[in-house]
Amino acid sequence: MKEALIIFIKNPELGKVKTRLASTIGDEKALEIYKLLMKHTREIAQNVAVDRHVFYSQFIDENDEWTNSDFYKHLQNQDPDLGLKMFSSFHDLWKKGYEKVLIIGSDCLELTKDTVKDAFVLLNEQEAVIGPAKDGGYYSIGFNFNLLDQKTEKVMADVFLNKTWSHEDVFTEAMSALNSNNLRRAKLPLLSDVDYEEDLKHLL
Repeated sequence: MKEALIIFIKNPELGKVKTRLASTIGDEKALEIYKLLMKHTREIAQNVAVDRHVFYSQFIDENDEWTNSDFYKHLQNQDPDLGLKMFSSFHDLWKKGYEKVLIIGSDCLELTKDTVKDAFVLLNEQEAVIGPAKDGGYYSIGFNFNLLDQKTEKVMADVFLNKTWSHEDVFTEAMSALNSNNLRRAKLPLLSDVDYEEDLKHLL
């Protein structure tokens, strides 16, 4: 079965990453933490035997640590709306013929390769999987397009489009979209993202 992992990253530039974290620890430390988070995410991805697609926020870096031999590289949809960015990346891989596709961000130090591998196993029988984050969002979501079949485009639109982001009900709204489409879905473990200084203290 053709499987793909999507990784969303921000180009690691001073003052442009982890801005909420930077507000208390400064831009330089926030950039250092973000590079640590990306390294953690990259190592997880490299240990999962699927096609790996990294989507950059601003420009594709052909010479960074996301090696061209391990990752297909893309530019995110440049519309500022996060939901449209995710919709576009899933839609592109669906049209390329992938059957199971899962997205992860680069903000979760608690994420492990086993959680990602388990998500793909769950997608053998489930139409969708979702990983709730402790801040009310989600750190991962994925679909089995073969099982969704003709519902695919509607489900992705219902989950991603015309949504607001970065609030405590993001996960609840995503679950409502999955439930309204009567999908067989599974939840992954509840994990913490790193957005604020207290998140970092908790994890380290």
